[in-house]
Amino acid sequence: MTPSTPSLGPDMFDPVCPSAAMPFRVGDKWTGMVVRCLEGGPRRFTELRVPLRAVTPKVLSETLRAMERDGLLTRTAYDENPPRVEYALTPLGRTLIPLLDAARTWSETHLPQLLAARRSHQRNAS
Repeated sequence: MTPSTPSLGPDMFDPVCPSAAMPFRVGDKWTGMVVRCLEGGPRRFTELRVPLRAVTPKVLSETLRAMERDGLLTRTAYDENPPRVEYALTPLGRTLIPLLDAARTWSETHLPQLLAARRSHQRNAS
């Protein structure tokens, strides 16, 4: 974390946020949240774990590797003792931010309707 980058708080994501209910996702369940965490600048794995406490370290590692493979972020290892690794969004990864903003706006407007439709469907399917 650079000195000018504010730390990530454990309440960055609302624990009752129905992200699993979203009708669309970027990559997988966690990619959009990782993009949000890296939006302000490079972060270390332990920093990402604070707001992403619901994801296991294994799944977070897999998500970061997949995002690196897809060119959405870079992983920089520094030759220090102790070793330090930082993750940062690439220009391609930053192009997801407006999409996430649009998805958030859409969800704030339409999520109640979406959830009501799902409840109705579930009742009718039973």
